[in-house]
Amino acid sequence: LVLLSNAFSGCFPQLTGVLDDCFCDIESIDVFNNFKIYPRIQKLTERDYFRYYRVNLNRPCPFWADDSHCSIKDCQVEPCPEVSSTDPQLSTLYSQVANANTDIVDCEQAQDLGAINSTLSNYSKEAFEDWARHDDAQDHFCELDDETSPDADYVDLLLNPERYTGYKGPSAWRVWNSIYEENCFKPRSVYRPLNPLVPPRGKGCSSSLCLEKRVFYRLISGLHSSINIHLCAEYLLAEGWGKSLWGPNVQEFRQRFDPAETKGEGTRRLKNLYFLYLIELRALSKVAPYFDRAFVNLYTGDHQEDQASKELLLQFFNETKAFPMHFDEKSMFAGQKIEAKTLKEEFRLHFKNISRIMDCVGCSKCRLWGKLQTQGLGTALKILFSEKEIKNLPEHSPSKGFQLTRQEIVALLNGFGRLSTSIHQLHSFRALLKEKR
Repeated sequence: LVLLSNAFSGCFPQLTGVLDDCFCDIESIDVFNNFKIYPRIQKLTERDYFRYYRVNLNRPCPFWADDSHCSIKDCQVEPCPEVSSTDPQLSTLYSQVANANTDIVDCEQAQDLGAINSTLSNYSKEAFEDWARHDDAQDHFCELDDETSPDADYVDLLLNPERYTGYKGPSAWRVWNSIYEENCFKPRSVYRPLNPLVPPRGKGCSSSLCLEKRVFYRLISGLHSSINIHLCAEYLLAEGWGKSLWGPNVQEFRQRFDPAETKGEGTRRLKNLYFLYLIELRALSKVAPYFDRAFVNLYTGDHQEDQASKELLLQFFNETKAFPMHFDEKSMFAGQKIEAKTLKEEFRLHFKNISRIMDCVGCSKCRLWGKLQTQGLGTALKILFSEKEIKNLPEHSPSKGFQLTRQEIVALLNGFGRLSTSIHQLHSFRALLKEKR
């Protein structure tokens, strides 16, 4: 396995050395993730407890009118006016019709690729009812959001992998633009265009901010980068005979991360991915005591399955705790008590608003993974800001100070699994780019 620490040439960013705002180098993260974390998180998220996520994909967008699931640019086709066979513009109109038909096919493809596979066995449906009864019997001290809504359904994440769906154009840009412009701490002087593929002008929107606000911006940027890597790595390359061919799209990757294509922004985007990875890794290492208690189980109704899943989870936590260069969250919100409390609350509200924006994503599969990864990051932040409560957890009973729902646990592990996969996939792209030189 070739490390990212080697000098990259051609079109791959220079990823090496210590990350800003922490004391960890990229080379150590690569080795740790690809050899220790990635194999374990893959096995863990395949277990029954972690593969089913309950989500409401029918909530209306609270910020603007829904623009339907077909969000490809110029997708709506206007009918051509009637013309006579002798009209000199006939050939031009034929060309317009041909282009219109192509757009219709693209729209249909986007709807098909973005659709949720809701296949569930009768056995699974019965099990979910049992899971709900078990969860309802627990003491919860946090908001359950909308997973208790009658519009919420369980989705099998293994049947709905995160990959290219054709969701692009103004609708997708508007979602990310809203996240960056309205919810990201950044100086007003920094310009960020609607199209997130176009790099911003200036030195970057986190250069003059305090640590907390830099962290917030970098988390969102890192999540954006991770999602883009997944779409580039699992791109629809060809269709035929009822089967689709998925694989890495090098050109798409270059468009989003090549320093030459992004005026140097590609390197910053990928570094923010590593930063987000460190934040969630730290949260996982901190929450281990919560699961280490004997009465906490990963309930599916199958005792052997539950026991095996918990053993795998605890082994995974031991790996996360062994990482020697964790992010130090104690440096955040460490100023004056009143100022620190205000910053923390502002942080929380901004993040909550971003989670609501995910209901504006026009593609169902993209919305699913966007909501899951956003909730996963939110759960990680909840853990990092609850250190005192976690330390004081009672050994044999739930705690009123800190509690995790099934949804938060599933989102936390799968969300981190996506980050681990992104870093793993970077090596594949580096090898492919090296071959093309």
